[in-house]
Amino acid sequence: MLIPRPRSRNDTAGTFTIDERTRIAAEPATESSAQYLQQVLRASTRLPLFGAGDATDVPVIALRLAATPEDLPAGPGGDRTEAFRLTVTPDGVVVEGGGAAGVFYGVQALLQLLPADVYRRGQVRTAAWTLPATVVEDAPAFAWRGVMLDVARHFRTTAEVLRLVDQLAVHRINRLHFHLTEDQGWRIEIKKYPRLTEVGSWRRESQVGAHVPDADGTLHVAGYDGRPHGGFYTQDDIREIVAYAADRFVTVVPEIETPGHVRAALAAYPELGVHPERPVEVWTEWGVAKDVLNADDSTVRFFRDVFDEVVALFPSAYIGLGGDECPKDQWEDDPRTQERIRELGLADEEQLQAWIVGQLAAHIESHGRRAFGWDEILEGGTLAPSATVVSWRGMRGAVTAARRGHDVISTPDDQVYLDYRQSDLPNEPIPVSIVLDVDTVYAFDPVPESLTEAERAHVVGGQANMWTEHVDTVSRLDYQLFPRVVALAEALWSADAAGPRDVDEFRVRLTEHLARLDALGVEYRHESGPRPWEERPGVRGRPSTREERAAYIDAVTANIAV
Repeated sequence: MLIPRPRSRNDTAGTFTIDERTRIAAEPATESSAQYLQQVLRASTRLPLFGAGDATDVPVIALRLAATPEDLPAGPGGDRTEAFRLTVTPDGVVVEGGGAAGVFYGVQALLQLLPADVYRRGQVRTAAWTLPATVVEDAPAFAWRGVMLDVARHFRTTAEVLRLVDQLAVHRINRLHFHLTEDQGWRIEIKKYPRLTEVGSWRRESQVGAHVPDADGTLHVAGYDGRPHGGFYTQDDIREIVAYAADRFVTVVPEIETPGHVRAALAAYPELGVHPERPVEVWTEWGVAKDVLNADDSTVRFFRDVFDEVVALFPSAYIGLGGDECPKDQWEDDPRTQERIRELGLADEEQLQAWIVGQLAAHIESHGRRAFGWDEILEGGTLAPSATVVSWRGMRGAVTAARRGHDVISTPDDQVYLDYRQSDLPNEPIPVSIVLDVDTVYAFDPVPESLTEAERAHVVGGQANMWTEHVDTVSRLDYQLFPRVVALAEALWSADAAGPRDVDEFRVRLTEHLARLDALGVEYRHESGPRPWEERPGVRGRPSTREERAAYIDAVTANIAV
């Protein structure tokens, strides 16, 4: 029972047994996949797997590029880089890929044909390790299959990020969108500006739970935890994460927030703000701080310098510059900003935001990369043709961007925001927004129905977002991600596989797949609901209905013309 569901699987008679004679053979182009397979198998089977062997009839697991890739299924736009064919016979195993990534995904299918204990890091099974004879052919529906991790609200160590990379790789998720900066913390070392991490990576305490209303409806923070929180990645940490992920065919895509969500940067360098005479601290609340960047040339140069170092660390074709939830209050009230708007020949604050985003996008593109930002970058002006839009406020941004000729990554909050609550149960820990269960994620389609065939080609894929205001441990991260990421993986890989989606059939396969998550050590949410140690009694959330959420999204996207 494979997850994601393959395009084609044809079982035949017999089995292949992995034993002490079995060897893994790999071409140079598939060496990283061979090492990965060897690491997983040796940990759980204690078999040697590498070495020449003495006999000519040694059973082999062969990893290689396909001699005729055109015989493999076609992926997005006819690309076969991620396509594979897995052939198991009683005499041996062959994994062929249209590219090195395809071989790696064939290895993932191979591992799923074995007992779930293959994912354990020590040997617990002494029975024979056998694979059923079969031929599996597969390719993804979308090129971008992503998960965004917010490490700014709650920091995750390098080791914890690598653990997540392993979890994503098992599910053929190929993008880790790394959300590195926020009002509540700056998480990446920038050599030229050391105070970004010396000051900006730590806050003195953190809000606990959501805001609560006073008698007059005014929201306030119910309480703080009284504990400093912080951390950051050195540039060597970043290099390690990027290299480790690359070996698992996961591209790490960085994001640096501008021109809003920047209070941590302003705490370190007040001159970047509209009111440098009013020092601020790294924000201890959740939500959106009103502090934003000023529009001075020196501030734009500062962030160009930041992006220079970011680009040097991340080989990703895409570099994120944020652009979302930028309050205009300070700009509206500041004479210097109003003069700057007139000086630049702009109409209003919306165009000023677009100007700042455009300046930084052009700088990213001067490095041969593509800028991407949240769907607010559609507001206030014309985007560079290469700019990519991450549509989060429903699908209106996806439709608008595609019709304007921009590539799109779909991540509608009402379908794939994994910080949202998973049920209506009263003991759901710190319930956020609407109910978003496994079935909802499984039904996710990144392509809006209203697009024409030509417009649909601009949708490069989708992702789920993991915001971490209320996710302060790696156990809670597991709880929020899984098993919903399993459903996401199938939605993005198998969307155009033969036959309609069948959630009941998926749930049968998911039940078996949970044993794999157990073996991997993933503390996923159980179908029955949170267990006692997963609850957060007394900590208030902010649940809402789908009707309330839809009304809000309609209001905030009203100025995006479809």
